[in-house]
Amino acid sequence: MLSTITRRALATSVRRNVASTFARSLTSKATLPPLPYAYNALEPYISEEIMTLHHQKHHQTYVNGLNAAEEAYSNASSVKEQIALQAAIKFNGGGHINHSLFWKNLAPAHEDGGKLTDGPLKVQLEKDFGSVEEFKKKFNTSTAAIQGSGWGWLGYNSATKKLEIASTANQDPLISHVPIIGVDIWEHAFYLQYKNVKPDYLNAIWNVINFKEAEQRFLEASK
Repeated sequence: MLSTITRRALATSVRRNVASTFARSLTSKATLPPLPYAYNALEPYISEEIMTLHHQKHHQTYVNGLNAAEEAYSNASSVKEQIALQAAIKFNGGGHINHSLFWKNLAPAHEDGGKLTDGPLKVQLEKDFGSVEEFKKKFNTSTAAIQGSGWGWLGYNSATKKLEIASTANQDPLISHVPIIGVDIWEHAFYLQYKNVKPDYLNAIWNVINFKEAEQRFLEASK
């Protein structure tokens, strides 16, 4: 069982399918969600090798770690032991949440990938950033500047009613905003293809961002 504080923090960071997926893991073991496309479907922008390793190895590791940490937590004999497990639950639980969102955040370029049509999300991006291209530029600059490993986010600020760029370290989920678009900036997400040139990866990934999914998240968040 997760502590009340950890449950609340993790639950706040997810919406719709991601929320329901993780909610089930609170009462049963977490499982690796299938990709909604083939491993080679995002080429040439993200290689089949990266997608296979990223999904089957890295995400699976977070799933395994979360299940192990939750089991240890439920069997802990003292509050001290439970507190000691909070870091593992946060890291692996965040990794599971972030990647479950990330896979749905992508789509093949010959389908929905990279296509932002006229609609509420485009209107809001132009309102908050001046233009879609200016948003991408600011997002890439902010995300490329992350030191070490982390995530770049476009999030909806419920207080200001604006879309804002944010970042989180390691596998911390985004809890300050409703996540609309998340980009993994860990080296395992791009190094085999783009080496240490983060800007090339960030420029390429817009060709496979699923803006239709992002708009659905935005519409739900801004109700």
